[in-house]
Amino acid sequence: MKDIYILAIETSCDETSASIIKNGNIEIGTVVLSQMDTHKKYGGVVPEIASRMHIENITLVFEELFEKTNLNMDNIDYIGVTNGPGLIGSLLIGIQAAKTISFIYNKPLIPINHLHGHIYANRLIGDFKFPLIALIISGGHTDIIYMEKDFSFKKIGSTKDDAVGETYDKVARIMDISYPGGPLVDKLSYEGKPIYKLPIPLDDNSYDFSFSGLKTAVRNLYNTSPNINKEDLCSSFQDVVVKIITKKTMRAVKEYNVKQLLISGGVAANSGLRTKFKELCEENNIELLIPPIKYCTDNAAMIGCAAYYAIKNDIFSENELSAFSTTDVK
Repeated sequence: MKDIYILAIETSCDETSASIIKNGNIEIGTVVLSQMDTHKKYGGVVPEIASRMHIENITLVFEELFEKTNLNMDNIDYIGVTNGPGLIGSLLIGIQAAKTISFIYNKPLIPINHLHGHIYANRLIGDFKFPLIALIISGGHTDIIYMEKDFSFKKIGSTKDDAVGETYDKVARIMDISYPGGPLVDKLSYEGKPIYKLPIPLDDNSYDFSFSGLKTAVRNLYNTSPNINKEDLCSSFQDVVVKIITKKTMRAVKEYNVKQLLISGGVAANSGLRTKFKELCEENNIELLIPPIKYCTDNAAMIGCAAYYAIKNDIFSENELSAFSTTDVK
């Protein structure tokens, strides 16, 4: 069987990334240029600046990737590109690059949902065993997905307001913790103890989440309590987040009678969640896949993995491909 090489492109937010993936699970090479240092001074991603930096970086990323892998376009069979969700300006840079390469070199173009990419990052570390549960936790999403087969996505739970990553960043701002706030809150939580009582949000029988009330509780406590300890508050906040996310996800695993759980998205890098999920899956004899941290954050390798299975499902695009900012995970 002929090996399939996919050139993948990811520019959904503030990372410019390109990767070459072989057969959907072998990373030949990946390059990521982050804009974090630029956006840090503004306390968050500025869309206009992000798109301009993608324009500056996109050809540099391609040049570095092909030099790094000693490959060229003759070795590439397909072009995979993120077309949403994300920042429209950023997405359009990657899409235009992909469409141009596809046209010039006559390579089929594969559109990839960014969320599907996060799920398929797990193919870099293991095989999928269907049916399974996939948890996507990121700055914009907190979704529980049931998958019966490849590229079959049934959303059974989601956040009703703030996503968990967004909540981490907002809590960090409340406590004057610098950007990016999420990883710093995670780090500080290990320097404190969960001594502050915070509400467990939407602790019901659904698979849905709600974090706006928890964020408000943190704000009220921080603004009204004298001598508040940031480390203890971070620990208390993270303790609640870990409890509700693991509780609902593991219930979904049991009630849907699956034997494999996939964790993906930027917040999958959170050490508290990684540790607790590993503990619970070992206790319940559930196979757990969590990508290495470099594959949790935005990268093109995950897009290349997803593109391979999109090809298997006859998902292609013509050159009129455009971007979308928001979408369901389906």
